[in-house]
Amino acid sequence: MTRTFLGIEPVRVAERTGCWALTVTPQLATSSRFLFGGAALAGAVTAMEQLSGRQLVWATAQYLDYALLGQVVEFDVTLEVVGNRITQTKAFGRVGERDIITVTGALGMRDFAHHHQFESAPVVPGPDELPKSSWRPQIADTIHERFDQRYVIGRGFDERDGTVSDGRTVMWVRIPDVIGGVDAATLAVLGDFVPLGVGQSLGVLGGGNSLDNTLRVVQLVPTTWVLIDMQIHAVERGFGHGSLKMFAEDGTLIAVASQTCIARLWKDKP
Repeated sequence: MTRTFLGIEPVRVAERTGCWALTVTPQLATSSRFLFGGAALAGAVTAMEQLSGRQLVWATAQYLDYALLGQVVEFDVTLEVVGNRITQTKAFGRVGERDIITVTGALGMRDFAHHHQFESAPVVPGPDELPKSSWRPQIADTIHERFDQRYVIGRGFDERDGTVSDGRTVMWVRIPDVIGGVDAATLAVLGDFVPLGVGQSLGVLGGGNSLDNTLRVVQLVPTTWVLIDMQIHAVERGFGHGSLKMFAEDGTLIAVASQTCIARLWKDKP
């Protein structure tokens, strides 16, 4: 499970409050040696699910500061409202006295007679039919190396010539280190891919740093690969805005996510 991949462990747990600790290891860090935003949200989601005993419905994160390699992030979680079917939560991720991330969310399950999937997965080749691609060049011993990704619609580094696309990137992704299957925390990690789409869409060697991330979990089904259908809506005033849909291998819509990031060019180029 993603909990093992993250290495997050409980520190203290009471009835409606708890604390979990996550050490920023290289496999969770970016090339700039700080905690990948999706991993931070995944840590909060893991703590929320464990404390509430319920499955995530949605969570939204605001990124406040960076947790650097080797530092320990403590997630303090509070169950604000516990109902018969739904739990409302808050989580604060801190390094010492410094706030890193704030997360709010809801968890639970309800019986409802009607259901329907209105979004359909695009018809694309399977991951085994596509070549492996990388997040960006010259990255060693980071979280980016842990992603196995295959572009359906996307550009390699030598194809980013400054021409602007329609903003869409489609790709298969899996995290081989997550052995137990895709869970809400896995989706929190993969939901942080909008900065990748910014560079892809602009045709530049760049991306960005996440300011926020909202994850909405539709339903979890067994799958190894996740198909991400991502759309960058706009890049203006130095910020990129985008959203993505995540599908299981059988076409089930498992989650949607949206983000705003600080748009940046990479300092190191291939």
